Amino acid sequence: MSNQPITDRNGMTEEQFLEAYDTNMYEHPSVTVDMLIFTVMDREQGNYRKLPEKSLQLLLIKRGEHPYLGQWALPGGFVSVDESIEDAARRELFSETNIANIYMEQLYTWGDLGRDPRTRVISCSYMALVDRTHLHVQAGEDADDAAWFELTYEVLEENREERAQGCEASRLISIILHNEIKNETLSGIVRIVETVQGHVRKLTREILQSSGIAFDHVTMVQYAIERLRNKVEYTDIIINLMPETFTLSELQRVYEIILGKDLLAAAFRRKIADAVTETDEYTKDAGHRPSKLYRYNMNRNSI
Repeated sequence: MSNQPITDRNGMTEEQFLEAYDTNMYEHPSVTVDMLIFTVMDREQGNYRKLPEKSLQLLLIKRGEHPYLGQWALPGGFVSVDESIEDAARRELFSETNIANIYMEQLYTWGDLGRDPRTRVISCSYMALVDRTHLHVQAGEDADDAAWFELTYEVLEENREERAQGCEASRLISIILHNEIKNETLSGIVRIVETVQGHVRKLTREILQSSGIAFDHVTMVQYAIERLRNKVEYTDIIINLMPETFTLSELQRVYEIILGKDLLAAAFRRKIADAVTETDEYTKDAGHRPSKLYRYNMNRNSI
């Protein structure tokens, strides 16, 4: 075997090539991270005999700097050249909201032109589903505020058109984010168009309306809900929202809130039978009939 170094068409070794490489040969887009932190919380109930109504909520920060000064956005920021994207996500989340040590998974990379008025920006988004009661949210750095917003997701319109060797399907999705304490309501409408031509599939998302939500973050929220609903069907991600012990009715209601639909109790209990373990404990809430408490089956491996 030859000990001669490998050279390229210009007669350069890799070491020589890297030494001579001009990093200014290509323009450098900036890279950012954005975090979608979801939780399910009880709404306040006036009648103690009713089970608490729950809502899906999303953590947002109020921007304290241009651009979009005063508007609400996902926690996030720029990635430094000396850190990984995941490290940047954890750093920015902690510095803007005081949240640390939670499991986040990468959601999607957003690279459309014009998505940030400052410069060419590519963003890597992360998603987490958390138990809000264990977190102390506090705004920091360039965020004027940080708060949980109740999220409503609604399909306004669906269309499908058959075409030669394919079809085109479109949906209009409404996103409403509301914080009652702050008297803030944010909204957006996203059009999703999926075109299938032979074996080629193309999907586009377009913001038709965005009020109070910075950048293209309403699109990120729409996609995250889609992804979250898919994960609920085949993983135990919801267990991150539950206390150590819970009733099956509580667990079912959390599933229903995230999926946006009612579930048949018998079918639901069959579905999650091997995911939970029965305890010897019962609820003790005033005005409620005692219910059996369950806990997550730690021997189950489905995440």
